[in-house]
Amino acid sequence: MRLMFSTLVAAAAVVTAGCSDTSMSTNPSRLSSSSISADKGGGDRTKTVKLMDECDGASFTANGVPCNRNGGITFEQFGAQLARLHEVPEWRFNPGTVNIRVGDVLASLNAGGEAHTFTEVANFGGGIIPALNAAAGLTTVAPECREARFLPPGAGTSEVADEAGDEKYQCCIHPWMRTVVHVAEK
Repeated sequence: MRLMFSTLVAAAAVVTAGCSDTSMSTNPSRLSSSSISADKGGGDRTKTVKLMDECDGASFTANGVPCNRNGGITFEQFGAQLARLHEVPEWRFNPGTVNIRVGDVLASLNAGGEAHTFTEVANFGGGIIPALNAAAGLTTVAPECREARFLPPGAGTSEVADEAGDEKYQCCIHPWMRTVVHVAEK
């Protein structure tokens, strides 16, 4: 456990350094949610996936991971949950599945306290932090994560869905954060 905690601290340093790099691009061509459908009335056909976490600002920041929340899951609790569950349930995309139609807008919003990504991937996999991948039991990194763009708290993305099919999105920092978007024809 102590080795994993040290590894998480090292991973935190990578995330902190990476979060300041605004030159990284992302490929969020369509945004997904957990289990919602696009609005039927009023002409508003936007669905938003919230990127959520419950980081405790004091303990995460003390360990090199910027977090702008008050209270929540401490850095130590995060590490313990990740070791036990191979994920931290409070770090999630909400909803996990979304149903929309071609022409609808898919949006993401980082409603958490730390940086996340909302990256479309061909297949779910690990992210850019080897220690988090290992703790989550993910051995194959999603190649799209190499081009992921960090979204600080309050930031988001949006795009019009332009073709039918299923799309997968994940956070390339916390790779258990995932959603599937089902895009139907108009």
